[in-house]
Amino acid sequence: MPTRPFLPSPAPLPAPSFAPSSALFNRRCALLAGMGLLAWPAARLAAAPAAPSPSSSGVWPRALAVPGGVARLSLGPAALRPVAHLPHADGDIPLLVVGDVIEWTALVGITLSATPGEASIAVQAPEGGQRQVGYTVTPKRYSEQQLKVSPRTVDLSPEDLARYERERAHQAVVMATFSQPLPRALRMQVPTPGRRSSSFGLRRVFNGQARSPHSGMDIAAGTGTPVLAPLPGRVIDTGDYFFNGNTVWLDHGGGLLSMVCHLSAIDVQQGDVLKAGERVGAVGATGRVTGPHLHWGVMLNRTMVDPALFLAA
Repeated sequence: MPTRPFLPSPAPLPAPSFAPSSALFNRRCALLAGMGLLAWPAARLAAAPAAPSPSSSGVWPRALAVPGGVARLSLGPAALRPVAHLPHADGDIPLLVVGDVIEWTALVGITLSATPGEASIAVQAPEGGQRQVGYTVTPKRYSEQQLKVSPRTVDLSPEDLARYERERAHQAVVMATFSQPLPRALRMQVPTPGRRSSSFGLRRVFNGQARSPHSGMDIAAGTGTPVLAPLPGRVIDTGDYFFNGNTVWLDHGGGLLSMVCHLSAIDVQQGDVLKAGERVGAVGATGRVTGPHLHWGVMLNRTMVDPALFLAA
């Protein structure tokens, strides 16, 4: 593993991105006043300047309750951070809950394979038992790409298939990571500059055979272009994988992970703790690719979601 180079201090982190809407701002003020924590006369409360709406103030990740998107579910006020999970056949999946005692919000990553319609999460009550919080997954049609390629690039040999299965089992353990502390802010920075060359959710059909939709953002950049951490995080896995090539997984806390793939160099090792903007590696063309680029993936509650929802633009 190469030695990590000295880097200048990254730009200051943005303020936490849990800004309230104007209605929520006024409701918080009223609740605080009722709790004796805010001594504002009613007239001043009514005349208080309205907070920007989420769309203008920048709340990340942006809410988009579609397959591959993120649902933001209000859990209301509570003295302690609620515990929420997504029911699953293989065991309940813990959810990231952000906010404060006035308003807690559960962030739910929605799988690309999700069927549009009604869904729900479970929230544990302090006194025992649990309640359901529902949401609606709306349809989204992603683009489809038909490709004609050499059969050997589609059909894996027995040796390659065995390697892929081993790697998939290992990465399933990596993807189940749920750690503390939780992230302070959720607005991410793009890991490397460049043109976004392939969109999230793109469905590819090779020689008439449908493959899994594209589960990340591809960024066109030359070999050797620095790749930086999009948020503060801890390196939880590095390796050279059959499809993804040289790959680094970062744990940002609370089941929020990110991965960068096809690297020409890995400049970190497992256990390293990085600041946002600190170097992870360099763009390359390792793994099953046709040219140098960065594949960037974001995972929330073990689900790959659209990285664009975590970006300012």
